[in-house]
Amino acid sequence: MLPATLTAGPLNLITDVAGLRVGNASDEKLKSGVTVVICDTPATAACQVLGGAPGTRETDLLEAHNTVETINAVALSGGSAFGLDAASGVQAALREKGIGFAMRDQVIPIVPAAILFDMLNGGDKNWGRYPPYRELGYEAVQAAAREFALGTAGAGTGALTAGLKGGLGSASTVLPNGVTVGALVAVNATGSVTVGRSRHFWAAPFELDGEFGGLGFPSSLPADASRVFKKYEEDNSAAANTTIAVIATDAVLTKAAAKRLAISAHDGFTRAIWPVHTPFDGDLVFALATGASGIEVGQAEVVDFYAAAASTMARAIARGVHAATATRGDIMQVWTTRKG
Repeated sequence: MLPATLTAGPLNLITDVAGLRVGNASDEKLKSGVTVVICDTPATAACQVLGGAPGTRETDLLEAHNTVETINAVALSGGSAFGLDAASGVQAALREKGIGFAMRDQVIPIVPAAILFDMLNGGDKNWGRYPPYRELGYEAVQAAAREFALGTAGAGTGALTAGLKGGLGSASTVLPNGVTVGALVAVNATGSVTVGRSRHFWAAPFELDGEFGGLGFPSSLPADASRVFKKYEEDNSAAANTTIAVIATDAVLTKAAAKRLAISAHDGFTRAIWPVHTPFDGDLVFALATGASGIEVGQAEVVDFYAAAASTMARAIARGVHAATATRGDIMQVWTTRKG
């Protein structure tokens, strides 16, 4: 277990990081949706991709050597490449509110985005000429709040893992120095989040207060613990997966430090999913630093800070799968109905 000095925030959501709101929009017939993270004031941002099949928009500008320092929102969407339209809907909603990068008399919202593949999950994808993701992105902004649904919601609506429905997960950690770290993730991995075919989560060592079942690790590891389970046993597809996430903090960070935060959060992927970062996943983490605490992370605290990014992300991944609910037309079971 984590040291007693580390606790979850009051909501145990990424929105425990001051300055952030999250909105979901879903289409149950489509079995897909969009999640948006809105920065109440522009936040320092970065991104790290470690999967082999990413789908992204506006990620190049997040590199430390590029000009734009802050962004207004992040969009996570289902729909594969079609889902990149979600960012346009988010931009439209923010522009109506006068939110964005000001250039003379123009306001341009900066909205990086990433997508996951949920096209083969039993949903009706016959949407006609234009995909619905732009409108879902717009709706997600209107729904933005500090509290939001997990599991079968937003970008996690149609997510799948190896043998279980995936989902939208979130968690937070408050460090002893007062800094908060929060994670948000749409879990749609090639691999498995449980130890073999058991109900025990790989993220168990980091669990706080029974937040994803309180089962811990099995008393002895099952024989299939190291087996590589795949989502589609009959067909590996480079477009069939992807876990996309946001790691956030209220600490004051540079773009370079935010990049390190995103890299560290990927360690949470490795502690919660087996296998991960495959050529068939587009695994990606956005990092946001709102600076709302006014605290700069000192040299003596930096290892614990980046470790918290990993542990918080691992918890969020398990929580997303733990919270998934059954809906009509599902092709995989949910965690609550798994035996063993």
